[in-house]
Amino acid sequence: MKKNYDILVIGSGLGGLVSALILAKQGLKVCVLEKNNQYGGNLQTFSRDKLIFDTGVHYIGGLSQGQNLYHFFSYLEIMNDLELQKMDVDGYDKITFGDDSTEYPHAQGYTNFVEQLTQFFPDERQNLEIYCQEIQEICNYFPRYNVVGKDNYNEEILHLNTKRFIESITSNEKLQAVLLGSNFLYAGDSENTPFYVHALTVNSYIQSSYKCVKGGSQISKLLIRKLREYGAEVFKHSEVSEMIFDDKDILRGVKTSSGKEFHANLFISNIEIRSMIQLIGEKRLKKSFVNRVLSWQPISSCFSVYLVLKPNEVPNFNYNIYHYSSEDLVWNAFKYKKENWPETYMLSSTPSKKNEEFAESLTAISYMSFEEVKEWENTFNTITDEHERGQLYEKFKLKKAEKMIDALEKKFPDLRASIKNIYTSSPLSYRDYIGSFEGNMYGYSKTSENPLKTMVSPRTKINNLFLTGQSVNMHGILGCTIGAFNTCAEILGKELMDERLKQMIHENNEF
Repeated sequence: MKKNYDILVIGSGLGGLVSALILAKQGLKVCVLEKNNQYGGNLQTFSRDKLIFDTGVHYIGGLSQGQNLYHFFSYLEIMNDLELQKMDVDGYDKITFGDDSTEYPHAQGYTNFVEQLTQFFPDERQNLEIYCQEIQEICNYFPRYNVVGKDNYNEEILHLNTKRFIESITSNEKLQAVLLGSNFLYAGDSENTPFYVHALTVNSYIQSSYKCVKGGSQISKLLIRKLREYGAEVFKHSEVSEMIFDDKDILRGVKTSSGKEFHANLFISNIEIRSMIQLIGEKRLKKSFVNRVLSWQPISSCFSVYLVLKPNEVPNFNYNIYHYSSEDLVWNAFKYKKENWPETYMLSSTPSKKNEEFAESLTAISYMSFEEVKEWENTFNTITDEHERGQLYEKFKLKKAEKMIDALEKKFPDLRASIKNIYTSSPLSYRDYIGSFEGNMYGYSKTSENPLKTMVSPRTKINNLFLTGQSVNMHGILGCTIGAFNTCAEILGKELMDERLKQMIHENNEF
């Protein structure tokens, strides 16, 4: 049986769901197809020992009233239903190095950000103020970063290099390392990463930082609920296996692996860009475009260790810890030595429902190259399609988990005694569940040398096919949301998109 829609969205990551909802709100007949058992891409959560763990979303920025993500989520009608917990105002992130017990804070609010770090770097106040001004200025250049306004940006900005920029702000190497300390948020190869990636990423967290109570999947659940309210149809276990073109090479529909056909006037791809190229067929795309995409370097993947804790033993902390075994690692922490793994990690804690002073679980994440799991690359394992990867793989994961706990015990002595259960995920888990190439965390590496190389338009050579998601320009909750609004502006027209957003802001009495 054939179904016909105005818009068909392939993939239900954040970019796909936001695009679908924007268009459904305009009265269009929308359908979303998702291959997995759970919607949401990186928003997915999983449950172990009756506790919820996030796969990708550990905290969100820019959600206080009047800030950009607050406006976007208000437009999507999910803002008021989000269950959020504000993180420590004086240090939502704390950066630590080696055996030094000092925790350097990244605080919420730019004035507070400067105040808190000035306590550790009293001679650097002015430099910190300049850093904060520059971050905000760079962000203001980007279209739709401030919801409406700004049609384009100065290309020179794209060429600013993070390392050179930070070094121009301060010669204090410790402070340089502290300012770069949360670069796990964009898997920074700070030698090459453009400064705009750093600025766009950290700015929203400095504005405000929140944790999603009960995990990031509440965002996808709220979006799905709204989609259904607007009459959209959403299907999981529906992997697109074929694109249907007519004899004039016009895209008419898709076929799923179960043989169902879905037809539409317009299509939005929210799947990994390489997978989309395969589905379309290289011959239908410009060779230069295909070669450019295939030359992109995937950002590093990661290995996560999820620790279920015994009750009332480990104090809870309402911030993230970014730890480096040495200061110079902040420039390119993903280039680790296997024998020294983990040389860096991000650690977050979840408060116990019964006693919030204590943590019920910890999540520790460190970089991991896909090379480390390459011998199992031909295995595939998800909840709906379970396959064992074998004993060697289980041994590999356990060994890594033990090494991570060894590293954590330097900061939390005798942590092992408080652990009830250990769970892990590897680059293969991210590849299989999220669909990212080689399990990469945030799409593809951007370089200040050639920033336009990894920028792609939401429009494709196929007139009725558009792109969205983390492979298209920026990653993260904010990046994918802005990307979805930009994709829909291509479909609906920028003027209409801006008019709708201005109207919403006006109704909130904030314009």
